Amino acid sequence: MSEKKGQWSSKLGFILASAGAAIGLGAIWKLPYVTGQSGGGAFFLIFVLFTLLIGLPMLLSEYILGRGTQSEAVTAYKKIAPTKLGWAWIGRLGVLGCFLLLTFYSVVGGWIFIYSGLGISGAVIDPATDPTELFGKVIGTPWITLVGLALFTLANVLVISLGVQNGIEKANKWMMPLLFIMFVVLVVRAVTLEGAMEGIKFFLWPNFSNITGRALLDALGQSFFGLAVGFSCLVTYSSYLKKDVSLPNSAGSVVILTVLVSFLAGLAIFPVVFAFDLEPTAGPGLLFMVLPTAFSQLPFGEVFLAMFLLLFLFATLTSSFSLYEIIVAAFMEITQKSRLLLSVLLGIIVFLAAIPAALSSSMLANVTFFEKSIFDATDFLVSNLMLPLGNLLIAIFLVHVVDKEFVKKELLMGSQLGQGYYSTYRILMLVVVPIVILVVLINMLLQY
Repeated sequence: MSEKKGQWSSKLGFILASAGAAIGLGAIWKLPYVTGQSGGGAFFLIFVLFTLLIGLPMLLSEYILGRGTQSEAVTAYKKIAPTKLGWAWIGRLGVLGCFLLLTFYSVVGGWIFIYSGLGISGAVIDPATDPTELFGKVIGTPWITLVGLALFTLANVLVISLGVQNGIEKANKWMMPLLFIMFVVLVVRAVTLEGAMEGIKFFLWPNFSNITGRALLDALGQSFFGLAVGFSCLVTYSSYLKKDVSLPNSAGSVVILTVLVSFLAGLAIFPVVFAFDLEPTAGPGLLFMVLPTAFSQLPFGEVFLAMFLLLFLFATLTSSFSLYEIIVAAFMEITQKSRLLLSVLLGIIVFLAAIPAALSSSMLANVTFFEKSIFDATDFLVSNLMLPLGNLLIAIFLVHVVDKEFVKKELLMGSQLGQGYYSTYRILMLVVVPIVILVVLINMLLQY
């Protein structure tokens, strides 16, 4: 028996849920270390430009498809092109991509779960604790990573099984504002450290000498990863949206919030990195090694660190909700099974599939693909190949398959904007988006 289709209770609920889907590991965990590895300010500037010129139109595109069809990702493409069933594979690619993304995203979520527990106990910033050694122990001990993975998976299953309003929307409404408040506290402390100016300069002063084709691909992938576009997650989210909501306003709000959090993340991390002579190219562990150092300088640092880790966990969860939701919604449509049953089954499958990535720093450390660990190889496949491909296919579909009047009507419905906005959007989707994605992808492939 099929269940009644969910719906967001308000515009704010939808915006916060969309922002929650975007603001998570992409903005808070991944952007700082990728920026550090790619030279700082120039990379961040390119990321912002890609987000505005490529990410924003793609975000609007997913909103148009979802609200216009009132269907989850796979069915949305079928409804628009019923006689061209091949296009439904864009939705299926999104479901597969979300699943693969969850197999390493949940691992990091598990790390944060463990760190949240350690933060509450005060062990993370204990004077006797070396942050680098602690991070190595957490990711290098099999049972610790698997316990964290299980807890993170369970939290997702519980929220997703409750549905759109009672689960996803309620969780986002109080998690996201609290995260912003804690970020501001951390930034204020970070930028007032002695030696912080070097970190601020590294993060904000563009030095294009370090920009390579790989850095451009990383910036594009980060833009897609940060906005959660390319896998049709937001097609599913926007299918729960009422018709009187302005898509441009909603998309603009999400982009602004995402860029703002990314900016705050950089200001929270790099001043501390340089103030304490840490290495900005440290990789995925950068955040876990820098945060304890920053909070150790604050009065009641243990309390603030515990609060921030919990809120970081919440932000990570709000992003993973969107990944779970696209898969659960698609299989609810296909199988007509209950949300609860499918949520539990998906949680079990994700946990099992994520075990290799969880053990890639311990028992499976010697297993590599193209000189990358299982964790890094999955991240690269999803972020740098599947996400750009998914966005390219969505752009082609929107411009060459979907009726122009359908797109224009959905784009402008509930908005005060007119023909000029639609024309700009169409030019970006017709020319700028596909060309940039293709150029960056080709450049990357030529390097391998």
